[in-house]
Amino acid sequence: MTKRLNSFPPIIPKEPKVLILGSMPGKISLEKGEYYGNARNHFWPILFKLFKVEPIEEYEKKVAFVKERGIALWDSIGSCYREGSLDSNIMDENPNDIIGLLDKYPTIRLIACNGTKSYTTFKKNFNSEDLGAIRIIKLPSTSPVPGRYTKSFEGKVVSWGEILNHI
Repeated sequence: MTKRLNSFPPIIPKEPKVLILGSMPGKISLEKGEYYGNARNHFWPILFKLFKVEPIEEYEKKVAFVKERGIALWDSIGSCYREGSLDSNIMDENPNDIIGLLDKYPTIRLIACNGTKSYTTFKKNFNSEDLGAIRIIKLPSTSPVPGRYTKSFEGKVVSWGEILNHI
């Protein structure tokens, strides 16, 4: 059996407006200790395109980039078992304390789930009464692994543009 995997601590600006939730960092991201550390993942390129900025290479500068825009990053899953990086291989997951985070940061108005696994895990563990006026949306996964309903990069950028309405 593989060892239990743990997600990263959240990246939180002083007054976050949008919380983007992944499912669980993939193998490359865990090895690098970086959110969306796989160079093939579309997450960072999508955000750079949305905000009309040149791509940023250094991770610390990427973190500063999202914080400056009121975006927080975390994962729906706090710990799990998984072989490889596929969400479909996730077993025995425990959620992160997202409600505790929302209580601590009442400026969050939108939870944007990066892909189906993040969204279904969130919905399974939290209900609308927990959220108050906070809106939750499911966005297309930024994963480099093609899925059954994979959109083009440009299609993902259009869908992800919804976060701009809350910043």
